[in-house]
Amino acid sequence: MNTRATGTAALIAVATLVLAGCAGGDSGGGEGGAPIVVGSVNTLSGPATFPEASEAAAAVFDAFNEAGGLDGREIEYKVLDDKGDPATATASAREVVGSDEAVALVGSASLLECEINAKYYEQEGILSVPGIGVDTGCFASDSISPVNVGPFNDMTLTLQYGSEVLGLEDICVLLEIAGSTRPTYQAAIDKWTELTGKEPKYVDDTVPYGASDYTPYIVKAREQGCKALAVNPIEPDAIGQLKAANAQGWDDVTFLYLTSVYSENFAAAIDNAAGGIYVPAEFYPFTEENEINKEWRDLMTANDIALTSFSQGGYLAATYFIEVLKGIDGDITRESVGEALKNMDPIENPMVGTPYAFGTDNTAGWPIVLKSGTNAWEQVADDWFRFED
Repeated sequence: MNTRATGTAALIAVATLVLAGCAGGDSGGGEGGAPIVVGSVNTLSGPATFPEASEAAAAVFDAFNEAGGLDGREIEYKVLDDKGDPATATASAREVVGSDEAVALVGSASLLECEINAKYYEQEGILSVPGIGVDTGCFASDSISPVNVGPFNDMTLTLQYGSEVLGLEDICVLLEIAGSTRPTYQAAIDKWTELTGKEPKYVDDTVPYGASDYTPYIVKAREQGCKALAVNPIEPDAIGQLKAANAQGWDDVTFLYLTSVYSENFAAAIDNAAGGIYVPAEFYPFTEENEINKEWRDLMTANDIALTSFSQGGYLAATYFIEVLKGIDGDITRESVGEALKNMDPIENPMVGTPYAFGTDNTAGWPIVLKSGTNAWEQVADDWFRFED
């Protein structure tokens, strides 16, 4: 996918902010030098897709290029689709890293590419800053550092918020397991136990992705005496689980979901939210129109990119990368970019609760709720909720 150059006033305004102070970075190529190649491996087709992250990163890079790039050098952004397939993910990484000679990967969002490609990235001495880290490998490699909280820390946060803030008891966990994520989800549950001294009443790790009917799993959870369900579904599955609970008349169960269900489409599809649906949003709630989200929202709107948590992640990954890039003295190479990322000072942004530094986990979420009959997400806190809280 090629980036799209735009000349809107909103885009130039954002570009100006991104470029502030970039004149100090020496690209090594001078004005009009060769493009700086940056890559991205994403799941863009298949049953679960994440197009907004790379689209948002592309928009940031377009704005950067439109405003002059780095001393005249533009970023050439290569976006590849792994189709949610391990073999394609492997080939995509080798194309962008080996053939295209990217200096870094930025803004990726994939179901599985981190786990598939982590060792290859380490071997090739290239670093990746995913917009949305999904699989275990995104959070277990020295070569990969996502900007988002991720599903595993998200699970700990939603459990902790449920037990410690909402005061919920008899919390059960239903897990949809993809690949080798079971131990990492268990570690997330164990982290909650370590922080709170509490344990799930019941755990079912056999819940499938894309089931046509979730009634058997909902009925079993109810029979176990669950008062709240912590689940890690994709959006269509969550809708199916809510409908199954509604059909059973289970209207007092509270759902503790992850950021994966936080969308306006999901809210519009839910009339009966039972005891409420709570999510620790990985980034400042995108449904809020205020100064915190303004630059991101303006850029996404100018480029017709969906306003979602995924596009927030891609936007932030690209913004962080440019901030690091402009501080490099000398040639822009894979080695100099990697060194700059590993030694970067933490970057603060009000859209996230944890300042970003490569290799540092994001462990803050903004609590939001979807209640019955509202069809709209609402904030339930005036600050970030963190592990230490």
